[in-house]
Amino acid sequence: MSKSLKKLVEESREKNQPEVDMSDRGISNMLDVNGLFTLAHITQLVLSHNKLTTVPPNIAELKNLEVLNFFNNQIEELPTQISSLQKLKHLNLGMNRLNTLPRGFGSLPALEVLDLTYNNLSENSLPGNFFYLTTLRALYLSDNDFEILPPDIGKLTKLQILSLRDNDLISLPKEIGELTQLKELHIQGNRLTVLPPELGNLDLTGQKQIFKAENNPWVTPIADQFQLGVSHVFEYIRSETYKYLRHMGVPRVGVESELQMSKFHHSHRNAGSEPCLQPTP
Repeated sequence: MSKSLKKLVEESREKNQPEVDMSDRGISNMLDVNGLFTLAHITQLVLSHNKLTTVPPNIAELKNLEVLNFFNNQIEELPTQISSLQKLKHLNLGMNRLNTLPRGFGSLPALEVLDLTYNNLSENSLPGNFFYLTTLRALYLSDNDFEILPPDIGKLTKLQILSLRDNDLISLPKEIGELTQLKELHIQGNRLTVLPPELGNLDLTGQKQIFKAENNPWVTPIADQFQLGVSHVFEYIRSETYKYLRHMGVPRVGVESELQMSKFHHSHRNAGSEPCLQPTP
């Protein structure tokens, strides 16, 4: 162990320093850092940009941790003991090699920010209690392998930021409309063709809100609205026409469904029964 790491541990212990930064130190095993797990007083531990492949169960001994940063390592699995960190608020596991999360992961009672960007996770990777993380304010799942977003996402009612960029999503659940505190939604770079009408329950068109959805194979009527702007998209999916077509199970892709949606929307718009904007030709 390098002298600098030893000194960091000693200084933290002697001076009762709450924050320990061991980023970019070439650490391949946390157990090699002598005395690290005796620092029960620390509230922040940064181990980003190292060479870690696992996290030892001893992590539970750092019971006062509020911030834990493992960004950019090679971690393939986490111990179940990580969920015993009752004070943990920020957990950064971005840019690792996780393809599953441990059983009981959802029992972190104080977690507010969870970053799982750039891993190998999918809907099958999540433990049964994942959506018990009802204190979450920000959830980053970008650059993973999700094809569907479980309906239980609707339980995370305190979410303000949800990032799902660059996955393989083919649809969004209607329950996303229950995330009424959402201020940022990133769904660009997926395989989405339509949006659930319930998304229209959310306010994502204001100056302080962010809605990113480019690089998806939208059906023509939705693509047309995106050309006009995000507010037009939300007007359209809130329309009775769109809700009716979705309810009737209009196919998600294909020229026929696009024409049907466009013609139906056009006729109802001309009849004066629709407040929403007509798609451009």
